[in-house]
Amino acid sequence: MERSLFRFIIRHSKREQAMILPLVIASMLIYFSMLDLPKAIINEAIQGKRFPSADTTVAFLQVQPTLPQFLGGRTLAIFDGFPLQQLPYLLALTLAFLALIVVNGALKFQINTMKGWLGERMLRRLRYALFDHILRFPMSRFRRVKSAELATMIKDEVEPLGGFVGESLIAPTFYALEAFTAMFFIMYQHVYLGLIALAVVAAQAMIIPRLRRRLLVLSRERQLSARQLAGRIAEVADGAIEVHANDTSNYERAEISSRLGRIFRIRFELYQRKFMIKFLNNFLSQLAPFCFYLVGGALVIKGSLDIGTLVAVIAAYKDLPSPIKELIDWDQQRLDVQIKYTQVIEQFAVEDLSPAALQAPVADAQLPPAQGALRVSGLSLSGEAGTKILDGVSFEVGLEQHVAVLGSHASGAGELAQLLARLLAPSSGRIEVGGVDITKAPESVTGRALAYVGPSAYLFPVSVRDNLVYGLKHFPLREAAYEGEALAEREFQVREVRRTDSTQLDFNADWIDYAAAGAAGPEDLDARIAEFLRVVDLEETIFELGLRSAVDGARHPGLADSALRARAAMRARLGAPGMQGLVEQFDAARYNRNATLAENLLFGTPIGSKIFDIENLASNSYVRQVLREQGLAEDLLKMGHKLAETMVELFSGLPPGHEFFERFSFIRQDDLPEVKAVLGRVADAGLAGIEEADRDLLLALPFKMIPARHRLGLMDEAFEGRILAARRAFAANLPAEMRGGVEFFDADRFNGAASLQDNILFGKVATGQAQAGTRVGAMLHDVLEELRMRPQVVSIGLGYQVGIGGARLATPDRQKLAIARALLKRPVVLILDQAASGLDAGAQNRIVSSVLESRKGQCVVWTLQRNDLAERFGHVLVVERGRIAEQGRFADLKGSGGALQKLLSAG
Repeated sequence: MERSLFRFIIRHSKREQAMILPLVIASMLIYFSMLDLPKAIINEAIQGKRFPSADTTVAFLQVQPTLPQFLGGRTLAIFDGFPLQQLPYLLALTLAFLALIVVNGALKFQINTMKGWLGERMLRRLRYALFDHILRFPMSRFRRVKSAELATMIKDEVEPLGGFVGESLIAPTFYALEAFTAMFFIMYQHVYLGLIALAVVAAQAMIIPRLRRRLLVLSRERQLSARQLAGRIAEVADGAIEVHANDTSNYERAEISSRLGRIFRIRFELYQRKFMIKFLNNFLSQLAPFCFYLVGGALVIKGSLDIGTLVAVIAAYKDLPSPIKELIDWDQQRLDVQIKYTQVIEQFAVEDLSPAALQAPVADAQLPPAQGALRVSGLSLSGEAGTKILDGVSFEVGLEQHVAVLGSHASGAGELAQLLARLLAPSSGRIEVGGVDITKAPESVTGRALAYVGPSAYLFPVSVRDNLVYGLKHFPLREAAYEGEALAEREFQVREVRRTDSTQLDFNADWIDYAAAGAAGPEDLDARIAEFLRVVDLEETIFELGLRSAVDGARHPGLADSALRARAAMRARLGAPGMQGLVEQFDAARYNRNATLAENLLFGTPIGSKIFDIENLASNSYVRQVLREQGLAEDLLKMGHKLAETMVELFSGLPPGHEFFERFSFIRQDDLPEVKAVLGRVADAGLAGIEEADRDLLLALPFKMIPARHRLGLMDEAFEGRILAARRAFAANLPAEMRGGVEFFDADRFNGAASLQDNILFGKVATGQAQAGTRVGAMLHDVLEELRMRPQVVSIGLGYQVGIGGARLATPDRQKLAIARALLKRPVVLILDQAASGLDAGAQNRIVSSVLESRKGQCVVWTLQRNDLAERFGHVLVVERGRIAEQGRFADLKGSGGALQKLLSAG
């Protein structure tokens, strides 16, 4: 990337800059005419200098260009003009002035539009180039730079560069020409007045830039401080567990407060100096008009200057400070932006950046053969301090073998796995897979022939399915179809991509390499995914996620009918002897004591918007109206007050994470102080005297109450009957604009807003029944198996959103998902670096066995945490201090008294 901002601008935008320049010159000619025309209007049309006597009624409006006298003063008449009376003459000149205004405005509009397009294109180019550099960073670079800082630089710090690029060459040209034109006009009108204007402008040009030098230093400090603040906040967010576990939240608050204080001081000084400079600049700008009125007025009184010329000079100078100020601002912006650009480029300038050719898109890469050998010769790796992490590692195994790599934490075994996956570049040596040197192969080969899973795999914040097929997205294999407006938009985007040197690959195309996964197409991909989910013992988890997911029946054809059949089958089984009472079915005429009061009132599931969400019901105007009409509002408020008192009494003194917080989920632990404050205000003013926000908080508590679960004795059958009456009123009078906010329960309809499990059960599992949840779950599984719905449910589970970094999945499930992702692409060599270390011993045993069984006859290199698992592998490598201490069959090495036996004894 270009180190100089202006070289970057000129290199990529000189053509567009040259296209704008003629418009700028044309606008200056119009601008000069706009300065000169008012003098003619005043002197000739208004004062009547072209009308010699009072009874003269005719003037000649001549159309002819006139050069200034010092340029020759020649007049070239295009035609002699036509006669006009004084009033029409005035009208003609003012209309000409209006036409000049319109033309000048149109030119400026076009110039600004072209500058805007240019700036946005260059900003897009720069952001893409920076992101491209991130993708080409060596892995070691990510250990020295914070991801939040990289994101901040690309998103925020380069933002001003986009605005400046469009201004970089055109703006100074425009403003300089505008200032020169105004100054030339003033000098042309009167030399003394021109010298006054020139003196003021010179003072501004000399004083203001010097005062602004300190602003540049402050701007740089502000930028660095803000970047460091963003990085530190990201660190605290990532380490939230450690913060709470060690009670360091106040320490972190103090540090952030200190950083904010430093930024405040910088910004305060910045604004003080900025406003001081603004004051001085405004003072100098107003000094010239003072002199014009004084000197020019004296000249008019003496008859040395006509009033029209003075007005024209004052009008011209009124426009002069603006371009001068803009030029000074531009110079300030130039220095500021150059500093920002240099700082950003320094962060992205990496010596060992991966060549762009290694990541060139390839549709059909030539992969190494699945037969042959994995051959490592003289492999060495040096650390950042120059220490040898691996030194002269050499071995050879067949591509059909399973290889276990053993070693202590600092042995270099993990680095060896990353070298084999081409995530690290060796200091020396070769790695050959089927005769192909992967240390020099492009990523189109290594990314398909190799698969790597580390000890802490990362999942993207998308669905389970998207995470699984991520390893199959190398190149768009099937183009997206576009029509009408979408096609026009795609063509526009392609043109813009070409102008900014971005990739022309279509993100909306189908990127999935189904053949690599052993699938013929999208229709049987889920079946292949399910196979590998079973290998890593994750299919049941995905099945459960599918059951708990809300499903849109329109996106899953046939699902609604299947779910209704399953509902009927479950109802039949639940009616069998010994099964009755396990699930309390929804019934429009009965209160469901295993559901919340909110569910009983709505008798349905909220859809989309949060107007009927349980957290918002208390403040919903229509719900409040229904409660008032049914006489329930005050009773529920009193009930909420009683619940608050009970919860505060119950929770006070309990440690964080106590089971009562889960069982009585009315109030979160963090909300206890607020609830106590509300109770204090109720004690002072009574329920009738508290504010609306406090009423909403108390009124919201009963909506979460489940009588069969909480058993607080606050509801009787009579009260339940009143809730049923409110339910009927709620449904009967629901406003038309709110009808799309809730989907009511109906025994004969599929509820698209409810989870699949709730649709099938059409009720709530009864609380208090022995092992009711387990028995109902087993029954539900049996029904789905009988109806052959399991694949469909798993497919729904694959659409589950895993959250940021996979946070919505348990840690073991994240690792299993990453292993399944690696298996799905069916690599020539599967490299696992302590990939199962986060699982319990039993799960590790099962997954190691099932993975090796699924990869029978295919190469697996597994860096193991548990040394005893190496017995299941055909070949063992023992790494000590960066060297291969010994290698061979587990049985042969175990009793040899060598490195393996020492590891087994130590473990």
